[in-house]
Amino acid sequence: MRLLLFIFLSLSLAGASTAQDRITGRSFATRSEVIATHGMACTSQPLVTQIALDILKQGGSAVDAAIAADAALGLMEPTGSGIGGDLFAIVWDAKTQQLYGLNASGRSPYSLTLDYFLEKGYTSIPPYGPLPVSVPGAVDGWFELHGKFGTLPMERILAPAIQYAREGFPVSELIAYYLELSGRRFQDYPNFKETYMPMGHTPRKGEIFKNPRLADTYEKIARGGRDAYYKGEIARTIARFMEEQGGFLSEKDLADHHSEWVEPVSTNYRGYDVWEIPPNGQGIAALQMLNILEGYDIKAMGFGSADYVHTFVEAKKLVYEDRAHYYADPAFHELPVAQLISKEYAGERRKLLNPGRAARRYDPGKLDPGNTIYLTVADAAGNMVSLIQSNYRGMGSGMVPGDLGFMLQDRGELFSLDKNHLNAYAPHKRPFHTIIPGFITKEGKPWVSFGVMGGDMQPQGHVQIVVNLIDFGMNLQEAGDAPRIQHFGSSQPTGEEMTDGGRVSLEDGFDYEVIRELMRRGHLVSFDLGSYGGYQAILWDAENGVYYGASESRKDGQAAGY
Repeated sequence: MRLLLFIFLSLSLAGASTAQDRITGRSFATRSEVIATHGMACTSQPLVTQIALDILKQGGSAVDAAIAADAALGLMEPTGSGIGGDLFAIVWDAKTQQLYGLNASGRSPYSLTLDYFLEKGYTSIPPYGPLPVSVPGAVDGWFELHGKFGTLPMERILAPAIQYAREGFPVSELIAYYLELSGRRFQDYPNFKETYMPMGHTPRKGEIFKNPRLADTYEKIARGGRDAYYKGEIARTIARFMEEQGGFLSEKDLADHHSEWVEPVSTNYRGYDVWEIPPNGQGIAALQMLNILEGYDIKAMGFGSADYVHTFVEAKKLVYEDRAHYYADPAFHELPVAQLISKEYAGERRKLLNPGRAARRYDPGKLDPGNTIYLTVADAAGNMVSLIQSNYRGMGSGMVPGDLGFMLQDRGELFSLDKNHLNAYAPHKRPFHTIIPGFITKEGKPWVSFGVMGGDMQPQGHVQIVVNLIDFGMNLQEAGDAPRIQHFGSSQPTGEEMTDGGRVSLEDGFDYEVIRELMRRGHLVSFDLGSYGGYQAILWDAENGVYYGASESRKDGQAAGY
């Protein structure tokens, strides 16, 4: 009995159970960082990481390698990405010594109106089928990035993904699991079985999966450029299919699509500048949270302490109320971004946080009017790209147009049907977006390119990575391996309100006494296997002239360099 008690206490106190004790580093760290001089690629699939490195070795830029990797992930990880979805990126350009932001998210159909939903009695936009489909922005995003920062021809960049699509690749255990879940949901949707169940079932672990339809589509894009997707045969196939399914996405919607280069926005956290893409994404939520946390001595609280977890969760609750009310398409509304990420506003909001008690709800601040893949690549010239891409809800809407080999996204689900909401549905409008790339600079120089996948988890994950690196002094791999916190239940940009304080989900590795103290303070604490996001990061060490790479230990990720 005493031995069992000792084992229980050891497991509860030792940190995350994902790793054994290490000779160096923390007990929860799974492995050392990868260190290289010429280039680094960190993606969520080992075969894809190798593709990115091959492109770098051929003389390609970091952006070339990122595009090649994203195309391959659309084939190998269709459960989280693909050319039916959207893309965001932050690029550090070594030549100009500047950061560039790209918003490659698509807009809602011209012909679908808010009145349509209201007259049909909808209280929210359905997650699947033709109605949540918005214009896919990823391919246009590729060509915008390539036009500004690419060096190799697109035919060469897409060649590895095309080859794998024709010859096939062995499916990993994790992707097989997600595909099986998607198969249950979508097997009766048109063209799903033909594309993703060629053997009568979704591919299982170790089986070779081919997608010749996607190979054909990629070849058309490689030869014909972005117009082959948005104005050619592909666009006509998408529009015709959507009309057959009772949808609204048209050839005009696709032809009129364009990405937007935007100025990344930042806040300074203890001497480091943390950069995000401004709305319609949720990146500034991470900046708001960091501004609130900067007013506390987080380092003294200690990683995993009740004080730290409580402060983190309450800061998240405060910020997500603003997220629910103020984040929308800036083309339709003047958004108070500067006020939201200001230190003065954070100081006012911080006063609402009770260090001894969890709040059941917060109101948004009063202001003047005004599933996913992540990858990062760095090259020998010093260029770095932070890129995130997704279909939403895993594979997307269930709409697989014709024989094109991919599924369309369902981002339109994230619009609100409240006509008075900033994120209310409107034609040719970009919905609130969850996917966000991150970047950190120090004194105007690049330091870390990073991202954390996973819906509402993403700003929470960004903040935890930054705090782990800066406050708790973790290395790049430890910062991602450390057990994570996720709060559920805040008000949403679709209109749902938080009324009960939500729940705190803690990954394995938090001390039981900490959990008991959090419960005493009024938190509803739960255990969740998974749902803590996926992480990749590259750090530039200017002193030694080397890149450090780290990748998610919870999924299939790999960091590699040369």
